[in-house]
Amino acid sequence: MSEYKGIKGFQVTTRTEDPVPYAQALADNPYAGAWSSGGALNQARSLLSGAGIQTAALAFFGDGSPVPAAGTDTESYNGTSWTEANAGNTARYNAAGIGLYTAAIAAGGANDPGSAANMDNVESWDGTNWTEVAEINTGRSGMGGRTAGTQTAGLIYGGLNTYPGTNQLAVTESWNGSAWTEVNDLNTARREIAASGSSTAALAIAGNVSGSAVANMESYNGSSWTETTDVNTARRILGGSGTSTSTLVFGGAHPNKTNTESWDGSAWTEVADLAQARYGLGSAGTNNTSALAFGGNAPPNVTSTEEWSFSGLDPSSTPAADYADAITGDFYYNSTTGQFKVVNDGGAPIASWSAGGNLNTTRYAGAGNGTQTASLAISGGGTPSITVNVEQYNGTSWTEVNNVNTGRSEAGGAGTVTAGLFYGGGNPSAVANNESWNGTSWTETTDLNSAVRYLGGDGTSTAALQVAGSTGADVEQWDGSSWTEVNDINNSRTTLESVGTTTASVAFGGRSPGLDASTELWDGTNWTEVNDLNNARGELGGAGTSTSALAFGGSNGPTAGSFSYTESWNGTSWVEQSDLATARARIKGGGTSSSSALGFGGTTDGGSTQVNGTEEWSGADFQIKSVTTS
Repeated sequence: MSEYKGIKGFQVTTRTEDPVPYAQALADNPYAGAWSSGGALNQARSLLSGAGIQTAALAFFGDGSPVPAAGTDTESYNGTSWTEANAGNTARYNAAGIGLYTAAIAAGGANDPGSAANMDNVESWDGTNWTEVAEINTGRSGMGGRTAGTQTAGLIYGGLNTYPGTNQLAVTESWNGSAWTEVNDLNTARREIAASGSSTAALAIAGNVSGSAVANMESYNGSSWTETTDVNTARRILGGSGTSTSTLVFGGAHPNKTNTESWDGSAWTEVADLAQARYGLGSAGTNNTSALAFGGNAPPNVTSTEEWSFSGLDPSSTPAADYADAITGDFYYNSTTGQFKVVNDGGAPIASWSAGGNLNTTRYAGAGNGTQTASLAISGGGTPSITVNVEQYNGTSWTEVNNVNTGRSEAGGAGTVTAGLFYGGGNPSAVANNESWNGTSWTETTDLNSAVRYLGGDGTSTAALQVAGSTGADVEQWDGSSWTEVNDINNSRTTLESVGTTTASVAFGGRSPGLDASTELWDGTNWTEVNDLNNARGELGGAGTSTSALAFGGSNGPTAGSFSYTESWNGTSWVEQSDLATARARIKGGGTSSSSALGFGGTTDGGSTQVNGTEEWSGADFQIKSVTTS
């Protein structure tokens, strides 16, 4: 007799409970960073310098109270508490800190305001004492309390060469352990920056240019500086730590901020805020998953320390050897229920949203197409006006490509990143414009029969649908050369979403004029009403097909609150899923099914407060079925 293991590759096992698919375990225990309270500094101060890692850090110099009062205090952190250590030789604040808690450098800084020139003094820490070493070439302060490199291979850049004053610098100097050498300047002179990385791969982040906080970032490759992706929140006198591909920045001014952002080498993502808003804080850490924030001005100067760390299951992790994963085809006996069970494909997706790369141009109510890893963000509303920009997503980051000819919002999108369609919309009134995309450029082609905005759009570049919108219940079909009116949708509405093809599509949500939860299926000829969404809403996003779709975000009005609801469609009914991380309306997206989707842009208030964040929906479909033996 054949054994089940021989047929299916699994041995029948006995379990006391049903296995949990690892995708569900990941969703139940999300991998996320958060700040927690650490031991307080002994001396309250701001504009202090830092070195080391989260569990072995050094805090040195800074200004005490009353402010400013340059200090020489040094404290070491063991992951729990701060201990007073030997003081420095020359009092200062706003100096650059480099290295580890046993091997650090303090470069430059400012003395009390009576001194017009910033300092060129450099001191080296050996774990016990500070010793004067070679001076920097250009005396200055405000280069970042934690800058790039080590005690024997460091880098300082930017700063201010008089105090008080506004003369910011672009000067960069490299340290080889015995002498400082001038190398290529920053592109943008600035002070009060955040810095991270090494002497050959560094970042200069945000800062102060002529009295104003900026969001600019530059990267250094060991030879020259290149402008790259800005942080989301402009600020100065902020904290930061990490490498050129994994950095965390936090706090800053003005006003005082709690914002924390994570850099993955290509994009900045807003993450959990500091508990205490402050500027001029010290920092230590190795990457965007492990950092330390200490001191700063709230005001007044504070002693508080916060530790940044991650908990949960890393999305890239795999189950432990003894993990009872739900694997499709697995057959087992549940001794608690007294049933034989099997794990099948299908069912509601076990999935969750995770952060993707930020859009370069913030926008809302544009159009989207493609897949989770290859999508276009097309035109849309922006600040202060409609944008013509188009960006392409590669699964990690967005890249600007050629603009559309006519910018508009609330339009329809169809196709892929190599063959797309963009039609209808408002600019500011409804238009009938239709443009095709060949992977390189946009070309004006045959217009819709009726100008329309607030529509649903789906299909391909040669076979697309325009569903309802400002024209009521009208539907038009594109055959690659012209638009033809086809049968109307049953429920006239605007701000709906539709996904699928010209022969099998599903339209859902919208306003008519109140919130609408209607769902209708298109079979290529007629629309049929089916089960409603669980949460009525307009201005929502969607992805997938007529039998495997995702509905996400939305709002209950043009100036009302936004929603984070996510629901999956299996061809028959809607199932509530994990919410978006950021509630938003006027969101757009792409994707091929209810287990693989992308959402980007939108507004957080249903109105004009825009976001540039991207979220990726990933998961798998599983069902655990009891086996009937009678």
